[in-house]
Amino acid sequence: MARFTPDQKRIAVLLLHAPKTAEELNRQLGIPFDELNESLKHMVRLKLLRLEGYPQRYHLADAVVDAVKRRKEIQEKDPFDLRLKATLEAKGVEEAFLRKQMAGIEAGLRKEKNFTVYDVIRAEPIKDGSHYTAYLDVNLSIKDFSSIVRFMYFYGPTSVEVLKPAKITIPMDDLQDALMEMADMIQAYNNEMLKSMAKDELASFSKSLYSPKG
Repeated sequence: MARFTPDQKRIAVLLLHAPKTAEELNRQLGIPFDELNESLKHMVRLKLLRLEGYPQRYHLADAVVDAVKRRKEIQEKDPFDLRLKATLEAKGVEEAFLRKQMAGIEAGLRKEKNFTVYDVIRAEPIKDGSHYTAYLDVNLSIKDFSSIVRFMYFYGPTSVEVLKPAKITIPMDDLQDALMEMADMIQAYNNEMLKSMAKDELASFSKSLYSPKG
């Protein structure tokens, strides 16, 4: 499903209750009429809305209504409070391989016991020079801080937005587990990186780490 702008979200929420004319939407939402018309035209082009009847009223597309209902059903059963939106990026020299890779990432996210996936929007691969780039926009909830650390390390999102809650309290054992997991991950990464470095590169790297700054 396409990504809504803030105004389009307000329009969609109102249309969930009943179809509306442009005048009714303008009156109830207070969006300037020219901006409202642009949003409505864009949503019709994306097949998120359809026009029916006389006077013409805007209806939400069945796919949008189904997606909203599905999200509500997931939310009712979701045991986790931390809600995130994230963008995951992958690159590959072959389009078919990249598509398979993105499908694998999505499958991996859905199997994680400490994640609840609400939506995954998979963008079509785009050719960028000699390789292809693809993105996943993910809307999910996560059990705790330790699980966020796992998500950040293993899935490497290029952007993350916290949707809720506005404030959190992290229990000490959760924080302790997360810090230990971060330490293990960093050590494992460093060990693998150091294995691939030549002796002179390693000496130069060590010198840069421990030389005085400033």
